[in-house]
Amino acid sequence: MSTLSRTSLRTFGVAVRAMLVFTLILGIGYTAVVTAVGQLVFPWQANGSLVTDSSGQTVGSSLIGQQFLDTEGNPSPRYFQPRPSAAGAGYDPTASGGSNLGPTNQKLVDAITGRRAAVAAFEGVDPSLVPADAITASGSGLDSDISVAYADLQVTRIARERGLSEQVVQQLVASKIEPRDLGYLGESRVNVLELNLALDALSH
Repeated sequence: MSTLSRTSLRTFGVAVRAMLVFTLILGIGYTAVVTAVGQLVFPWQANGSLVTDSSGQTVGSSLIGQQFLDTEGNPSPRYFQPRPSAAGAGYDPTASGGSNLGPTNQKLVDAITGRRAAVAAFEGVDPSLVPADAITASGSGLDSDISVAYADLQVTRIARERGLSEQVVQQLVASKIEPRDLGYLGESRVNVLELNLALDALSH
């Protein structure tokens, strides 16, 4: 065997051994360590931030929005409603994404106009009072939160449908407000799923 062939075989062997070692370290070892740390330190987040109801049944994730519909498939007046979603048929985690339509796109303009009218009629308010997040989808299409303004807009309807005072429902909303991240990032918000679970618990 020539010197060149032996050198090539030696180089090939080194490359294979390096690949195996780094596969074990980075592909298996690193993954196992990160998974273990996640389960030990942040078990709720590592397992999908799953939310359970009063009976202990999993009803969703605090990170992924969902629709709250009546038996006919329309927005239920008894629940706080989320912002629109452009992910699949709505909040589909396998089709996460926005509409990718620009602000001057007529299809988007028409959709926003229709949503504004629908929300205003549903809440019984002037269209000018409808917040932006009530008529626009998030970039991911999975946003589980709404603005405090949109939650406040729904208080009157919820109180009427549930036979509760507006003050009680308003206090419930206030108790679920999450502040800006680190005190300055983003805006204050309310998680719709957690708010509706608290609403059900209040009504029982």
